[in-house]
Amino acid sequence: MPKPKTIKISGIGEVIFERSRKAKYVNISVRPFNFIRVAVPVGVPINAAIEIAETKAGWIQNQIRKMEKTEQEYYDLIKNNEPIHRSDAKKKILNRLNELSRQHDIPFNKAYVRNQKTRWGSCSVKKNISLNIKIARLPGKLMDYVILHELAHIKHHDHSKSYWLELERISGNARTLDKELDQHRLLLILT
Repeated sequence: MPKPKTIKISGIGEVIFERSRKAKYVNISVRPFNFIRVAVPVGVPINAAIEIAETKAGWIQNQIRKMEKTEQEYYDLIKNNEPIHRSDAKKKILNRLNELSRQHDIPFNKAYVRNQKTRWGSCSVKKNISLNIKIARLPGKLMDYVILHELAHIKHHDHSKSYWLELERISGNARTLDKELDQHRLLLILT
C-alpha cells in the first residue's frame, strides 16, 4: 500500500488520504484534534477521492465544529481529573472486581487490567475478565457498573434480554448507568 497523502483542502484544512483494502466506498472520518481521514478503496483514483471530499466540505466543517466541542470536553475532563498511577489503578480495580464478584456470587476465572482505546471491558467464554485501566478514573458507581457489566457476561455471554435482566438485578439501574457511562466516552478514547 502506498503511504498516506496529506492534502490541504480549502475551507477544511489538511486531510489525510489513505488507501484501504477494507473500504468499499470513499469513507470520510473526522476525529478530535484536527484529524480528517479519507479511506480510499483500491481502484479509486486519489483525485476522485479528493473531489468527493471537496463536495462534502460543508459536512466536514460541521463535524469539525462538533469535534471542537469534544476537544473542549476533553480538556475539561483532564483538568478535573487527578492523575492516577498505573499500579494504584490496577489494585483499585482488581480489589473492587473481587468484592463485587463475592457480593453477587459470580465467580470468574482470571482478571486482566489493560489500557484499551475502544472498550471499557470484556469477558471471554472462559470467564476471563479484562477491564480497562481507565475505569479507575470514573466515578465509583460507574466503575462498579463496568465491572458488573462484565460479571453479568459470566452468566449471559451476549446482550440478550436475559443478560439485561441479570445486569439490572445486580446493578439496580443498568440502563441509566449505561447512558451515564456514555457521557464519559472521551476518557476511553483520548486518554
